[in-house]
Amino acid sequence: MHRFALPHRILAALACALACASLPAAQAQDYPMRPIRLIVPYPPGGPTDFVGRTVAQKLTEAFGQQIVVDNRPGAAAMIGHDLGAKAVPDGYTLLFATGGGMVIAPLVAPKPLYDASKDFAAISMLVISPQIIVAHPSFPASNVKELIAAAKAKPGAYNFASVGIGSPNHLGGELIKVMANVDIVHVPYKGTSPAITDLVAGQTQFMFSSMPVVLGLVKAGKLKIIATGGTKRSPAIPDVPAVAETLPGFEVVTWYGIAGPLKLPRAIVGKLNAEIVRIIAMPEVQKRFMEQGLEPQSSTPEAFLDFMKREADKWQKVAKRAGVSPQR
Repeated sequence: MHRFALPHRILAALACALACASLPAAQAQDYPMRPIRLIVPYPPGGPTDFVGRTVAQKLTEAFGQQIVVDNRPGAAAMIGHDLGAKAVPDGYTLLFATGGGMVIAPLVAPKPLYDASKDFAAISMLVISPQIIVAHPSFPASNVKELIAAAKAKPGAYNFASVGIGSPNHLGGELIKVMANVDIVHVPYKGTSPAITDLVAGQTQFMFSSMPVVLGLVKAGKLKIIATGGTKRSPAIPDVPAVAETLPGFEVVTWYGIAGPLKLPRAIVGKLNAEIVRIIAMPEVQKRFMEQGLEPQSSTPEAFLDFMKREADKWQKVAKRAGVSPQR
């Protein structure tokens, strides 16, 4: 009986295919073998940098390889996000992704550089940061019901500040306008510092802001908190009601997560995800974040991608209703 013998070239091809199939698993087993670059698309010193460096330090301890934070601010965080999307997908360049840079900024970009749902490998959520409504102490409202009543009593008389057209705090104000059917005037600024400065001076009446940026001013009595934009009250300020208690379905949060370029091997995604989930569950990390008004929230890669898609769809609709168009 004669055995069927495959030609040598076919045997070689099969051997190569088997070797290539096992390569991602081997890469993940040995990963990482050198330092990892974490792109943070914001300047040093802010809440994004704080969270990014906390996670980077814990990953350094876990992997025994340095996680190097590379701050790349600019173009409403799109420069850093674009660098993350175009990086070599080998696991040695990761992106500190945020809702503002990943989803909202591209809505007003003349030519969006990337698509959150198509150009990244989602790895894990890190935290949710509810935006809060803060107001000048003279503003005649201390809660959302009073804010709506004041706006309806004097249409167009009250201003809300933002850090720029199409920013999260701009669209948060537009969502208030749509859901409460009120006429309030948007005043855009070129950055957080001038917006906060004019709010404290009483040049504008209120604005949405991330909690870490304004809590010191609230404690000093220079601003007051009206409400939180999460779907429920924040553990950091449990006595402050959520906007959703007055306007059901309302939600304005910023979020931070870790992503990579699209073709990042699944085995490496899985290894990174497992470590990040473990880190976010650490009591000392949870305490550190919650002291800054940040809500720790890791996820599976699939859940993170689904969340980004829902956020993109939501804010596209809000921007359209508000007449927010690309800035040229």
